[in-house]
Amino acid sequence: MEQAVTADKKRNRSKQSGSTSKKIKKLASSTIYHVLVTLFGIVMIYPLLWMIMSSFKESSSIFRDADNLIPETFMFENYTNGWKGFADYSFGTFFKNSFLITITATIGAVASGVIIAYGFARFQFKGKNFWFSCMMLTMMLPYQVVMIPQFLIFQKLNWINTILPLTVPHFFGQAFFIFLNMQFIKGIPKEMDEAARIDGCSYYGVFTKIILPMIVPSIITTCIFSFMWRWDDFFGALLYLNKPSSYPVSLALKMFADPSSQSDWGAMFAMSSLSLVPVFLIFIFFQKYLVEGISTEGLKG
Repeated sequence: MEQAVTADKKRNRSKQSGSTSKKIKKLASSTIYHVLVTLFGIVMIYPLLWMIMSSFKESSSIFRDADNLIPETFMFENYTNGWKGFADYSFGTFFKNSFLITITATIGAVASGVIIAYGFARFQFKGKNFWFSCMMLTMMLPYQVVMIPQFLIFQKLNWINTILPLTVPHFFGQAFFIFLNMQFIKGIPKEMDEAARIDGCSYYGVFTKIILPMIVPSIITTCIFSFMWRWDDFFGALLYLNKPSSYPVSLALKMFADPSSQSDWGAMFAMSSLSLVPVFLIFIFFQKYLVEGISTEGLKG
């Protein structure tokens, strides 16, 4: 009897020690994981912090004291001087141009992406697979391949020095957004469409009353990506816009760097920091939909 009790005690002790060792291993792995993620996050965010802190430094000391993250004295005048802009145009004009281009292009990308995706996902028509393949192939073309032909077309249309080349093409669909919305629509059972059709809904009614409400995460994901890409677009604005009155923020920031004289780096970093605010706010407020949209798109076949 005593031997059985002793054996039970030994088994309990071994179980407790095994459980304790598992907890220690789990705690150690969790600690290492969080330390590594924190260090990696600091490395990733440091350039952004450096730019924001440099926006409060004197221009002559930004690169001289680049190792010091915190400025000795905070120069709030950089934001005032930067907002004045150049060529008699303040940065209010440039922000207005950026919002106009970005919002217009985003509306076009969302509207065309959803409508074309609905057509590919729900309708059968001649040459469907061919046109879908052509659409997907456009994702593999480098922009440098189509840059010159597009420029010549827009020049023939007298669209140079207007925002039309930066906005109108987005109303005819972008392959990435079309494919993204297609994945969501394919995840909606077709039986819902058929039931709506039996109740008297037209294809337009099915689209507006069934499809659109159920792909809201995909639509918001499209809005976020399109807004971020158009807001950061520098090359397109550089290619098609030559008048300072029509410059967006991305192109106006370059004007602070003058190779022939001393550049106002403080004002440039100040306006660069302000230019991040719209994208940052959109990401913060719609992060839930962005994560849901990406994760759900990856689960659908």
